[in-house]
Amino acid sequence: MKVVISAGGTGGHIYPALAIINKIKEREPDSEFLYIGTHNRMEKDIIPTKGIPFKSIEMYGFNKNIFKNFKTVKCLIKSFKDTKKMIKDFNPDIVIGVGGYVTVPVIVSAKKLGYKTFLHEQNSLPGKSNKFLIKYCDLIGASFKSSLEYLPKDKTILTGNPCSEDALSKKEVNKSDLKLSNSKKLVLIVMGSLGAGRVSDYLKKELQKFEGKQYEILFVTGKSSYESVIKNKYPDNVKIIPFYEGLPSLMKKTDLMVTRAGASTLSEIIALKVPSLIIPSPFVANNHQYINALDLVKAKAGVMLEEKDLTDGALFDKIDNLIKDDKKLNEMKNNLSKLNIDGSADIIYDNIKRLVDENR
Repeated sequence: MKVVISAGGTGGHIYPALAIINKIKEREPDSEFLYIGTHNRMEKDIIPTKGIPFKSIEMYGFNKNIFKNFKTVKCLIKSFKDTKKMIKDFNPDIVIGVGGYVTVPVIVSAKKLGYKTFLHEQNSLPGKSNKFLIKYCDLIGASFKSSLEYLPKDKTILTGNPCSEDALSKKEVNKSDLKLSNSKKLVLIVMGSLGAGRVSDYLKKELQKFEGKQYEILFVTGKSSYESVIKNKYPDNVKIIPFYEGLPSLMKKTDLMVTRAGASTLSEIIALKVPSLIIPSPFVANNHQYINALDLVKAKAGVMLEEKDLTDGALFDKIDNLIKDDKKLNEMKNNLSKLNIDGSADIIYDNIKRLVDENR
């Protein structure tokens, strides 16, 4: 199978795209890929390291600055011409969009050239790019059941997020390698890059309150916040690290996770059945993270604490009450099982394959 795939801007789009690529490689080892991304976002660094052919286009999202939008329109017009040539030269069996504004010229160009197109939506509420692209795709895969009400019934299937399958395949970490106790409960705190500085500043004081508790806290700060966080002194049961490669391995040994509500993170939480205290980032478009978190809250599969409510002692109280409440933790695990969609990447592959076969 020959596949053009496009996703950009954030890991929430890029890692599901990689999970789809990995599944296609597993099912059809001789497959060929062309990844089209933006010239200045994280995909330009990540994708080439995976040995996947990568081509970039200059693209920007629209914003409130009307003068910058003139440049955006100019780049968008050029990107249609560029992506048409890339797609025609590669001549794929299918073109896949996995989110981000970079997918707009790729999917539109593919459809106008007569290629089959598949779109994957990670969030509960579809983003602006995907909403625009609905009429240009043959099939849409939705991660959350709640998003089905926003998408056309005649060409939307519930697939789940393919990152969930990747998470299940990871080997669990040995806690002692991180100087953690194998006999104590673990609270894992991981904040995303958006607004993480504010939460990190809050946590510098909040983490002091955990002194003497019979459970451990591991705070993964993110590389940008690490130096400022470790300047403070913390209780012995609080560990600070800047980054952890392959977070699902760590999540498998976690009793409670404090996290943002990115779509891929929540898909991993659901797949691994990790009880969570969710602090949605208020800095994302259309309040996506809050809406994503509501899916878990409504199902009693997670607890939400909004960033505006992070008053002195608020996070400590929530964590301390939850980690001691085995009944509540088990309830969340059971309800996460009900939300899980098994074999997400396989579902996506099977439907992509069907589209390809229809076109032959």
